[in-house]
Parts: sequence; structure tokens; C-alpha cells
Amino acid sequence: MRILGIDPGLATMGYGVIDAVHGNFAVVDYGVVTTPKECTLPERLCQLEDGVKELIETFKPENISIEELFFSKNITTGIPVAEARGVILLTAVKSLGSEVYEYTPNQIKQAITGYGGADKIQMQHMVQALLRLKSVPRPDDAADALAVALCHAQTSRMSTAFRIQ
Repeated sequence: MRILGIDPGLATMGYGVIDAVHGNFAVVDYGVVTTPKECTLPERLCQLEDGVKELIETFKPENISIEELFFSKNITTGIPVAEARGVILLTAVKSLGSEVYEYTPNQIKQAITGYGGADKIQMQHMVQALLRLKSVPRPDDAADALAVALCHAQTSRMSTAFRIQ
């Protein structure tokens, strides 16, 4: 199964593409889609839409997994990220229909490290180990997106619980 994992963001959207076959995982590609801050919000959202479409056309994933947003302090700074996530979700669902899934940060940490309170460094090292990479994937947004894809690969047998309804 080919999985596209997405770490949503307005300035930087991380993506990670993996193949998962019988519990074995292989990296296909990872990176980021960036939008310039000098562009207007609608222009940046269009660029994200184009980026997601291009990723889907290029890698032809069977499933897409997206991290849910978590706001702990300032919701105002989270609103543009939420708008970006909305565009990402819309584009994914229009392209793949019901094969789009979402996971909370704690669910991702639990699936990757076995501990829902794992820190960023623990997560990065587990992603590196699970994907048999020589180094931690960079930038951080891409490593996070690979973790989202791995989370789906590890939990896909229960995927109906996480499918976007």
C-alpha cells in the first residue's frame, strides 16, 4: 500500500510517501511544499492545493493520512494553519474519496514510539529506525509527515475508525 502522509501548514506543508507491504516500510520520497509569506492568503492556499494535487498525481497513493491540528495557547496563529488544512483535506478527498484518514498528534506518537507523550527527538529517531534511513529526515516537517504515514501503515487494519466521515 502506498501512503502519502501530510503534516499541514501554511508556510510549510510536510509530505512523506511510503510503501507498506506486510509490515515492511520503504521511503518513496519526502519533502515540503512551501508558500512565500509575501503572497496573499488565497494565493498561498491555491499553491497548497496545487502542491497536493501534484503529489497525488506523481505518487498515486492509495491512502492519504493527515495530522489533526492541536492548539495549546494562541488559537489566532492557528487559524491560517486550519485554513491550509481545510484546503489540503478538500483536495485529498476530491482526489481519493474515502481513503483519507486523520490522526491526532498523540495517536501518531503512540503508533510510532509506543508512548503518546514522546518528544520530537524520540519521534525523529523512531522514524529513522522504522524506515531504515541513514539519518533523521530533514526538514522537521517532512519527518513529521513520514511519521503520519507510518502511523497509518501501523494502524491501517483499524482504518475505518480514522477514516474521515
